Amino acid sequence: MSYRGFPGRSTRSAASAVPDTPAAAAARHAQLAHILTGGDAAHDAAAAALTAAANDVVEGPAFDPALCIECQDHPADLQCAGCSDERYCEVCWVAQHAKSVARRAHTSTKLSTAAAPAPAPASEATASPAGEEPMDTDAEDDTHTTNGTAASDQATVTPTPTMNPAEFGAWLAERCRYIPVRLTFSERKMLRLLDAALRVGEYTDKVDIYSTTSRTQRMVAQIREVCQTLAGLVVAADYKLGQELFASRDFAENAEWYCHIFELGRRHKVMNPEKMRATYGKLVYMLQDSALPEVQRLLGFSLVIPIKTVHRVLEEHDALALLSDPLVLDATAEIVSEGKPRRAVELEIRRKENAVKVLSAKYAKGRLTADDVAQLLYSVGDHHHYLKFHRDPCDQMLKYLTTYFHPEESKGPTNLGIRAGAEGARLTHHHPKQFTYVYQSLALWREIAHDMFQLFWLSDQDMLGGNGYRLRDTGQGLQRVQACPQVGRAMHAILRRAMARVGSWVGSSVIHLGDDNVPNALMFIDKYTQVTRILLPVQRAIARLAPDIAEKPALCEYLIAQYGRPVAGQPGLGVGDEDQLVAAARVDILADFFRHAFDGSGADNFSSAGSCIDGRLTSAWN
Repeated sequence: MSYRGFPGRSTRSAASAVPDTPAAAAARHAQLAHILTGGDAAHDAAAAALTAAANDVVEGPAFDPALCIECQDHPADLQCAGCSDERYCEVCWVAQHAKSVARRAHTSTKLSTAAAPAPAPASEATASPAGEEPMDTDAEDDTHTTNGTAASDQATVTPTPTMNPAEFGAWLAERCRYIPVRLTFSERKMLRLLDAALRVGEYTDKVDIYSTTSRTQRMVAQIREVCQTLAGLVVAADYKLGQELFASRDFAENAEWYCHIFELGRRHKVMNPEKMRATYGKLVYMLQDSALPEVQRLLGFSLVIPIKTVHRVLEEHDALALLSDPLVLDATAEIVSEGKPRRAVELEIRRKENAVKVLSAKYAKGRLTADDVAQLLYSVGDHHHYLKFHRDPCDQMLKYLTTYFHPEESKGPTNLGIRAGAEGARLTHHHPKQFTYVYQSLALWREIAHDMFQLFWLSDQDMLGGNGYRLRDTGQGLQRVQACPQVGRAMHAILRRAMARVGSWVGSSVIHLGDDNVPNALMFIDKYTQVTRILLPVQRAIARLAPDIAEKPALCEYLIAQYGRPVAGQPGLGVGDEDQLVAAARVDILADFFRHAFDGSGADNFSSAGSCIDGRLTSAWN
């Protein structure tokens, strides 16, 4: 699980007074280097060196084991057997275990007064390690501090060092051109109304059909119907606002409001590709039609405005210096809890919140309030969170490929070779060629996921730029076939980068865009946002096969029956050989996926599937 940071989350200010150590800074930089640099080799090498240096340094803030691990305020009364023998006070144990169904089954043991460690004196409990300042125990719990308080905390928040601050600031500034601003609470209410209006609408059912009536008139009628439905929902949700907006019932007078509402849907989709799956297509096609000159003449106004991005907001308020501030790395960090004790995660969260407070107070000016600055920082953090859950699965699959399979040698179950006509395959690859083919496909998907925000923005430009399209039967129903020049240029740049990374290229490098296979930029984006949905089930199955299968008798028995048979005179595997059993099962699952998900079976002809860029993904989800 990870924490992205939300406005209003309360933190303990006492922890913010603890100066940061070079070791902790190095460890945080190593953890974030991969997310923030896109996996560049130089950055990865430096991050590895910093991680190695950080492993030799002593821990930072003192932790009192006599107090509750959750609140660190009250003496520990209970020891929980299900939480790795962590100690809680009675109030915190009940509160924490009531939140989760899995935790409710945990049992606790009452700690006797003699067994529990004696609390340290107040002077010792608040003492810090040598060379550090004592913690401020009088600080109050408050996230929304005043400018004066945040300014006083700035001295206690040491920025995480970066190898090249100027280069990092320039990279982040370019990245923020495509990062949409997170929706506020009031905007989310409007988004729900938009989604409801689109769900009951029948725009594509009435427009994208063969008919003898004028298609332009049908477009205008359906756009007005969607706007009327949206207006009715707004009146029902907020009567006063509805009366103010729609008293005259003139669409042109409320054009700015409609543009804002439709922009919310586009902005939300970029950050959340899994949302609005049934309505986003209607929205984009409706806006695509509204940008046509003949439709605008009848409507009298346009429904398309640029997406609100972090860079645009900062540029409008002359606050682009925020992206070059040394603290921005801490304020936008993606906090990952895997493999860390709870205490370390809590300290990282508090450090992030304190950095956000300091930057919010420093760069708030004029109409750009402190809450606005915090929202922009959280939006950048959302971008890093997106990369973790959409790009990192490709990195993990590449790691599995290189760990369990050799690029040249193969034997038995580790042979990835496929033959056309066998088991549905349409390609013939021996093991080394198939290994390279799988590796370069995953590397390409990884690069696409890394630049998905830019591709989203470019697809928005291609779709809504007023360019014409053709309604054509592509073999998958009537589709809007439209050229995608900006997305095409970006995809060729990504392909060149992927080719440079893998060194050689197996198969076709044709990119289908604006044809029967990928009719328009919307279809392109929809296809490549599914990569995570394809890879995650495989990764979760591999992760569940852990060496602790001895604690799962049924699974252990199955693996012994499946992979424990003697082979070539070697004794079979049994109890005590869990590591080898798990490795054999993982190889079996991965080999099946790497063979059949990359066999060119995405369509019934080679021109539509095979080994082209689009066909690789089509084969994987087929």
